[in-house]
Amino acid sequence: MTEDHAMHRFLIPLLALAASAAPAAEGDVTLPAGTIPFPAHASAEARAVFARDVAVPGKDWTKEPIAAARAHYDAINGARARRMHAIFPVTIRAGRIGGVPVEIIEPRGGVPAANRGRVLLNVHGGAFLWGAGSGGRVEAIPIAAEAGVRVIAIDYRMAPEHLFPAGSDDVVAVYRALLADHAPAAIGIYGCSAGSILTGEAVAAIAAQGLPRPGAIGLFCAGITDFDGDGAYISPALSNGALPTAAPPITARGYFARARQDDPLVLPAVDPKVVAAFPPTLLISGTRDFALSAVLRSHRALVAQAVPAELHVWDGMWHSFFSDAELPESREAYRVIARFFNRTLAR
Repeated sequence: MTEDHAMHRFLIPLLALAASAAPAAEGDVTLPAGTIPFPAHASAEARAVFARDVAVPGKDWTKEPIAAARAHYDAINGARARRMHAIFPVTIRAGRIGGVPVEIIEPRGGVPAANRGRVLLNVHGGAFLWGAGSGGRVEAIPIAAEAGVRVIAIDYRMAPEHLFPAGSDDVVAVYRALLADHAPAAIGIYGCSAGSILTGEAVAAIAAQGLPRPGAIGLFCAGITDFDGDGAYISPALSNGALPTAAPPITARGYFARARQDDPLVLPAVDPKVVAAFPPTLLISGTRDFALSAVLRSHRALVAQAVPAELHVWDGMWHSFFSDAELPESREAYRVIARFFNRTLAR
C-alpha cells in the first residue's frame, strides 16, 4: 500500500467484529484486534481533519487546571470562529439578556423581514467547563448566516465555579426575558454536546416553571439520556482511542456533583411525561461520536411520546464534527439545521 493510498483509506486499528467463545457476561462480546477503514464515501476534507485532529493521542483536558483547559479550547475555537467569520458574513455584538451575558450574532446586512420575529438561542458545548465566547461563535455563526436569523449565544455559568442547575437556569432566564417581545413558538433553542444536554434540561425546566414551550429545539451530539450504549464503547475505538471499560454516568461529571441521575431536570428521558411536553426536535450525530447512543436513545424516547423528532447521522463523522466549517459534511449539517428551524418556528 502506498503512502498516498494509506492516507486516503486511513485504516483505524479496532476490535474486529467477531465474538469470542467465552463472553464475560450474557450478551457481552469480546473482539480481537483488526482494522476498519475510514468511510470511502466521506469527503477528502473530513478524512484530512479526522487524521490530523481526531485520530491522534490527546490529553484529557477535564483533568487539567481549568484555566489551562479554557485557554486550550479558546485557542482552537477562536481559530475556527475566525475562519467561519471569513466564510459566513455576520455581525457580532455583546449584551446581556435576563441578567445573563450573551453574544448576538446576525446576518450581515440584518435579519430578513420574514425572520425578524424569530430568534435562536445557542447553548455552547465544552464539557460544562469551557466554550464561552469562541465556542458559542463556532456554533452560532454558520447558523445565523445559513438560516438568516438572529442567534443569541448564551454565556451560561459553568463548573467548577458553578454546579447544576446554574447552566440551565441561565438558559431559562434568557428565554423568559425574550418572551416579553417574542412569541414562544418563534423561539428555538439548540446546542452541541454539553450544550445539547443543557438544551434538554432547559426545556424540562421551562415546563416545570409553567412557561410556554419554545417552538423547536436542536439536540446535537448528546441528548436527554445518559451516554451508555454501543456508541460509548465502539465510537472511541473508531477514532483510534482505547475501548472504554465503562460509560460513566452523567453525574460523574463535576458540574453534576450534587445532582441525581433520576431527576428529569438532569435527564428528561427518565420521565415520559416530561418528554411528551417537548417541542419538535432535531437530533444530529455521527457514527464515530461517543454520544451516538445517547442521541439515538433520545430520538427513541421522543418518538415514543409522539414528539415530532428528526434524526440525522453522518457516517464516519465524530463528536461535534460540524465545528469545522471547511467540511462538506458540516455544510450539509448547517443546511439541515437552517431548514429545520425555518420550517418549524412561527414567524
